[in-house]
Amino acid sequence: MREQVRIAVDAMGGDFGPSVTVPGCAVALERKPGSRFLLVGDETAIRAELAKHPRLAERSEVRHSDVAIRMDDKPSQALRYGRRVSSMWMAIEAVKKGEADAAISAGNTGALMAMAKICLRTMARVDRPALACLWPTVRGQSVVLDVGASIGANASHLVDLAVMGSAMARIILGLERPTVGLLNVGTEEIKGVEEVKAAAAILRESNLPHLEYAGFVEGDGIGMGAVDVVVTEGFAGNITLKTAEGTAKQIAAYLKAAMGRSLLARLGYLLARGAFAELKSKMDTRSINGGVFLGLEGVVIKSHGGADSIGFARAVEIGYEMASADLLNRIRDTVALAHQFEDGSADPTNPPQEAAQ
Repeated sequence: MREQVRIAVDAMGGDFGPSVTVPGCAVALERKPGSRFLLVGDETAIRAELAKHPRLAERSEVRHSDVAIRMDDKPSQALRYGRRVSSMWMAIEAVKKGEADAAISAGNTGALMAMAKICLRTMARVDRPALACLWPTVRGQSVVLDVGASIGANASHLVDLAVMGSAMARIILGLERPTVGLLNVGTEEIKGVEEVKAAAAILRESNLPHLEYAGFVEGDGIGMGAVDVVVTEGFAGNITLKTAEGTAKQIAAYLKAAMGRSLLARLGYLLARGAFAELKSKMDTRSINGGVFLGLEGVVIKSHGGADSIGFARAVEIGYEMASADLLNRIRDTVALAHQFEDGSADPTNPPQEAAQ
């Protein structure tokens, strides 16, 4: 584990730019004192915020960029005018050049993925990158991927997702051998599309080190914490994510309306304030902010565009943890082993020692 980690930040990204990203870095520095920062964007705006956080200023370098990617830009538009000169590109490029260990942006998701793929490239034997997120469950947290980086997946790509998600779970959740499940329309082995059933066969037979295949998981099993890592392709994953976010808002609206409906209801709320505070804490999206682009030759973290400084700080912390724990080499080793099982060149009963470490 590395104690010193350099974080490149697209300071102009998101709905609020430096007014959130810079204070967010200051919060992250308190929690991860080994962080150093490269803040990219409008130098005047960044330094105005840095003046409020002298400790962060001591640990930061500012790199000026006149160009900020807009939240409503199409990826092709962003690439046309923002390649090499935008704050987003320059933050990613710092990782490629070895000037930073991770890049963080709250900007346009499609543009961030497009720029990261072009600038950093994907890992060998990884078909496509994936976007992974943390998901609150009744057991704690799970990793869910892909939640929208790309649409569709064959069996090999689903296996890659399982491997990459388990590597993230080992780092973030501190699990030696996370359980992995494939999202499906039922738990029975005969159910599901052929790609999902084929991926299940590979994961079941290969007995990969550092992940335990647990079978199919239905949608209601995600929030229950049925497994530590839930694998699906990006179309279904994004719909699942947005549905869960909408349901959480719906429940919050129902509770708010019910609590104010009568004097007795308001009294009940006062008596149960502690329970409601605990519920609010568990459903606080700031604590799980920070999607990880997995499968790239570099660590890139996507913060929610509307995150406040506390939420942005969590995305920075995830970047710190991914880089500090050497996420890339963990993924490389296990992906290589998984493909050896697929092509029949490895013995599942005797995995290579370097991949099992």
